[in-house]
Amino acid sequence: MTSTPEILVLYYSQHGATRNLAQLIAQGIDSVPGVQARIRTVPKVSSVCEATAPDVPDRGAPYCENRDLEECIGLALGSPTRFGNMAAALKYFLDGTGPLWLSGALSGKPATVFTSTASQHGGQESTLLSMMLPLMHHGMLIVGIPYTESELNKTREGGSPYGASHVAGSKDDPTITLSERTLAIAQGKRLAEIALKLST
Repeated sequence: MTSTPEILVLYYSQHGATRNLAQLIAQGIDSVPGVQARIRTVPKVSSVCEATAPDVPDRGAPYCENRDLEECIGLALGSPTRFGNMAAALKYFLDGTGPLWLSGALSGKPATVFTSTASQHGGQESTLLSMMLPLMHHGMLIVGIPYTESELNKTREGGSPYGASHVAGSKDDPTITLSERTLAIAQGKRLAEIALKLST
């Protein structure tokens, strides 16, 4: 583990929007002195049983390991929406964290969630809520976005008190709007500030 405490930003992204949100949340984390972001992703899940992913992805963030969760003082978890739920690749990874649950390694650490959908009413809030469930089973403390963030009252795109989000539209546009950007950075900053307080 590095000398500077780290917060894990763990995401799965297919078209880039969730990855872009992850980078903004990491920016918010990195804006808080005394803590830094550690960005990780998970491989796709294949319907072919014999298919395997390389140990190191061709590009982008490294794949997450359970030790990344153990070593970090907080977690930001992101996934695109799949029928109102998190993507199978992220769920598959979380299903393998049983040993961390048994040891209580994540209990008491703060966590936050974020997502992206193709449509405004594509299940953003249900996806964010579904992502909270395994984190609560791990004993993590859920951190949302409070309405003291003025952009939450103004946004006509993504963003909710449950977490940052993006509306990609039918063309899967990964471009994050100003409102979505503001809320994602604020969410990362809030997570970092809380994680530092809880870790001392």
